[in-house]
Amino acid sequence: MTDINADAWVSSTHRPMRFPEFLLVIASIMALNPLAMDIMLPALPDIGVAFDVGNANRLQTVLSAFLIGFGFAQFLIGPLTDRFGRRPVLLTGMAMYCAASLLAIVAPTFETLLLARVVQGLGTAATRVIAISIVRDCYAGRRMASVMSLAMMVYIAVPVIAPAFGQAIMLMTQWRGLFIALTLYGFLALAWSALRMPETLPKSERRPLDVRNVLGAFRQTITNRQTLGYALAAGGIQGSLFAFVFTSQQVFTEIFQLGHYFPLAFAAVAIGVAVAGFINSRFVGRLGMRVISHSALIGHLVVAGLMLLAARFDMLPLPLFMVLSVLMMFAFGLMFANFTALAMEPQGHIAGTASSLFGSVTTLLGIGIGYTIGQDYDGTLMPFAIGFFICTLAALAVVSITERGRLFTPHKMVS
Repeated sequence: MTDINADAWVSSTHRPMRFPEFLLVIASIMALNPLAMDIMLPALPDIGVAFDVGNANRLQTVLSAFLIGFGFAQFLIGPLTDRFGRRPVLLTGMAMYCAASLLAIVAPTFETLLLARVVQGLGTAATRVIAISIVRDCYAGRRMASVMSLAMMVYIAVPVIAPAFGQAIMLMTQWRGLFIALTLYGFLALAWSALRMPETLPKSERRPLDVRNVLGAFRQTITNRQTLGYALAAGGIQGSLFAFVFTSQQVFTEIFQLGHYFPLAFAAVAIGVAVAGFINSRFVGRLGMRVISHSALIGHLVVAGLMLLAARFDMLPLPLFMVLSVLMMFAFGLMFANFTALAMEPQGHIAGTASSLFGSVTTLLGIGIGYTIGQDYDGTLMPFAIGFFICTLAALAVVSITERGRLFTPHKMVS
């Protein structure tokens, strides 16, 4: 088992921060995205009442609008960071996030709220893309996968507590209080990054910002079999995750009648991802990214098949749904960090652009799939179960093609 020694793992690229602080800063800026996403789940009914939105499925746009901004912005973030460096683009994105949170607090209409959510997504695109690029600047190979897993463990723990945190805020105030909390956290993360995060991309490695170079970098990224294959597979898997998140409030409150206890059920399910992140960080150095992620993909397909059968025959009570959902999240946690690392592994020379394109492909593909499944919600679990199974089957097919049928086969890694 690979154990991480903080002193041995300190990269000179991110000094003066030592490894624990580096990990915490990376996780804190990455957490801006899932916090802004999942803290809103308990507030959707109240937002609907406040703006007279009668269609419950339409309220899912509070979530999808955020992800649309997040997905599209990533196309630009990477080239900008490869040209100007990580630090200035990161701080600008975080400032946009804070400004959008302030706009949401005073939003007079539902459309204004959706605009604020889109801009929030634009701002968090910088945090997600640049965090991955910074990790790639400082580490490579299995070390990069382990660092990514540790950061993802903290990052993914946020959805576990965010809905419950949002529910607690709403017990003391109302839905606008959620955006006050997001604004305060955004300013704290911005201040910490401004004071401590160094520039990790040397000037000698920066690329000119012109259309030819940007398109050339995009071409290098999408024509790389490993990068494109794992981006498409990650997008498909993420589509089923987004569908779960988009419909979770309706599923837990309408089908299973949990009411205000819904955030606790959501948190229990999300724990599976956090546990997977910890396990992956401990074993990926010994077993390798492919062995772990491919095994998790097979497990994900088995869980999807069981959920589809149980939903089809109306034999999916809350306890079984919870168990299958935890297993789904656990498998997702083992896959996504490794899929990200595998996609980024060949792209060290254009890490920023590759990270942005990877993020855009996975997010936009995931949004399209998740939104489609979410809008098909009809008061039963069948639309989700069908979508979950199809997404996983497609991801397995893509990974098999990418690896030319050689699943579970470790490749020689760059240490």
